Amino acid sequence: MHPIIAKIGPLYIYSYGLMVAIGFAAATLLAYKHANDFGINKERVIDLGIVMLICGIIGARIVYIALNFQYYIRNPMEIINLTKGGLVWYGAFIFGMIAAAWFVKKNKINFWNVADLFAPYIALAQAFGRIGCFLNGCCYGSAVPSSLLLSVVFPAESISRYPTQIFSAIALLLIFVILRIWQKRRHFNGEIFLGYGLLYSMKRFGVEFFRGDNPKIIYGLTISQLISVAIFIVCSILFIYRYLKWKTSLKSA
Repeated sequence: MHPIIAKIGPLYIYSYGLMVAIGFAAATLLAYKHANDFGINKERVIDLGIVMLICGIIGARIVYIALNFQYYIRNPMEIINLTKGGLVWYGAFIFGMIAAAWFVKKNKINFWNVADLFAPYIALAQAFGRIGCFLNGCCYGSAVPSSLLLSVVFPAESISRYPTQIFSAIALLLIFVILRIWQKRRHFNGEIFLGYGLLYSMKRFGVEFFRGDNPKIIYGLTISQLISVAIFIVCSILFIYRYLKWKTSLKSA
């Protein structure tokens, strides 16, 4: 566990923040590079990326605080302390999508087209973020026997745990590759983004079984698993609807 990568005078460089920054930069630059393939102005991509980042971090923090409300009531100064992680991806996703919807409407850009452009790179950025989680020691897995091959012991404790952060990072890199290949075979607007929603929700649902930091809410499932189920259902309905709409347009053409 290396929560602090380097110290330059009074300035600390935190691993989590660094990985999030690298992920954001990589995602934005790649989206910028391929914007023309989707008929989108490259300058708008940079602006949108910044808007989504800011709103996403705010949303991720708000949801995390809401889920740990009692702690932050007792420690209000910790609300603005992001050096230990403390972000919920689904909060970032929801707030980021609201910000994106506002931005594209204001600038008269097709939402689904932009979403398809960004989808693979969102997964890539998340992979970097999960590596940051591993270095920071947050989002850890449940305790397992030390003899288990797929286990890790963080320096701050003597308990062997599943490296769920690494599980997630590998799965997200695979989702990134799948979506990049899928982009080149896209049939209708929204296909890639909704595909991302389906793949990510399945990934998150599965990895949560190995997490040790999220409490079970109902039927042995965590809040993230319940949200994953909801997102999977919504994305499935939208995917089928837009697919059928596309097929109908082909027949009427």
